[in-house]
Amino acid sequence: MDAELTWQEAKAHTQVMEGEIAALIPKDAVLSIDQLQTGTLLSCNETQHSWAGATTVTVAEGTEIEPIVKAIEAHYRANGTEVSVDRDVDENYQIQIDPPAPGESYLVSDGLSPNEIRIASGSACFMLPEGIYPGGDF
Repeated sequence: MDAELTWQEAKAHTQVMEGEIAALIPKDAVLSIDQLQTGTLLSCNETQHSWAGATTVTVAEGTEIEPIVKAIEAHYRANGTEVSVDRDVDENYQIQIDPPAPGESYLVSDGLSPNEIRIASGSACFMLPEGIYPGGDF
């Protein structure tokens, strides 16, 4: 954890990473990219939090999502980033990208609706300033 990291910096970095992941999806398949402007805070431990957000990429009907997710996996593995693979409850291929910062991770999988790729994110862990309640939108 970077002791100087603010929640605003953690959020900004995480949203940039969501955008970088979305940019790996073939442009000719992308219809829209919708990034949540607010997120929530999750606990890393008793004193630290992580900012959680998401980006949804809508792709053209008929686009095969699994090969796209596998290509994103290959990109991050080639860069030496830790990536784990799983199947969701619907047996869709999903990956979790884990940069070295504690708490930071990105889950890339089929979206909540057809023709969507969802990039769920969690920032590196940080400490909130004294007196800031971790509930609500950030």
